[in-house]
Amino acid sequence: MPASANEGQVLKLIRELTRELKEQAFKVATDPTNLCRRVDASLKRAFVQCPSVKGGKLNILDFSARKQAGEKISMATCYDYWSARILNQSDLDTLLVGDSLAMVMHGYDSTVHATVEMMATHVAAVRRGAPDKFVIGDMPFLSVRKGLQPAMEAVGALMQAGGNCVKIEGAAGQLDIMAHIVESGVPVMAHLGLTPQSVEAFGGHKVQGRDDAAAAAIVDAAQRVEDAGCFALVLECVPQGLARAISAQLTIPTIGIGAGAGTDGQVLVLQDMLGMDADFKPKFLRHYMDGHHTLLDAVNHYHQDVTSGNFPCAKEAYA
Repeated sequence: MPASANEGQVLKLIRELTRELKEQAFKVATDPTNLCRRVDASLKRAFVQCPSVKGGKLNILDFSARKQAGEKISMATCYDYWSARILNQSDLDTLLVGDSLAMVMHGYDSTVHATVEMMATHVAAVRRGAPDKFVIGDMPFLSVRKGLQPAMEAVGALMQAGGNCVKIEGAAGQLDIMAHIVESGVPVMAHLGLTPQSVEAFGGHKVQGRDDAAAAAIVDAAQRVEDAGCFALVLECVPQGLARAISAQLTIPTIGIGAGAGTDGQVLVLQDMLGMDADFKPKFLRHYMDGHHTLLDAVNHYHQDVTSGNFPCAKEAYA
């Protein structure tokens, strides 16, 4: 089968990069540090030049290319097979199997109740329903804080379930593990600002980075996760000016939720954007559907048809 124009350009980039790396290795063989620096620069340049594949599943290279091209990235949460099947037919760029599923799907009061096993089950369901989407698996509460081996086992579980990458909340105390995960061949998306797994330490769901010291800490952490090799960063509930500044500083794309329009993309919880909870309406949320009443009306209509004898009719019965 002949290669498409995009595939041909990717192959050309790979050949050029391979030739350049061979030349650099020969020139600086006695200086490993300089070699690593040159390799890193070459890889970043190749990532930026690699074309996005329109109409198909994103790959890890497309995120950087989208930022460089000024193209926004759309993301929504997805937790199960039936909704994944619908979203697989949508224009959405990527699906996040977030640990918020502990609340939305299982009824817990916070995300800290999500487990690796729970997350892997939902990642597998979403992958089966959305084979054509880039799927992000959330690393659940404390899964990165128990040491390298437990962290890698959790990463393995989410990736083997069908994830294209993992998302990790926070930075302090776990940058080495994040770098190790990246070095192991697993893409990592970082998450800063309001990190829900730390909601107890924050004293509730509150905007982060309002004062100078807190803002500086988030800026510093953002640079550190990029340096650790993360390919993208979620910024949650931070002032829009701070999010815009971080987005301009980093070479990796930022995905905002409650962070204003200055990020490189946006993410919302699917059930929230569909208005499934009519009483949940934080400032950053826009309802694209009155899902609560639409679903309620449909179920009540069915009930009325059953109790009145209007369902099933003759056309809905076998002879």
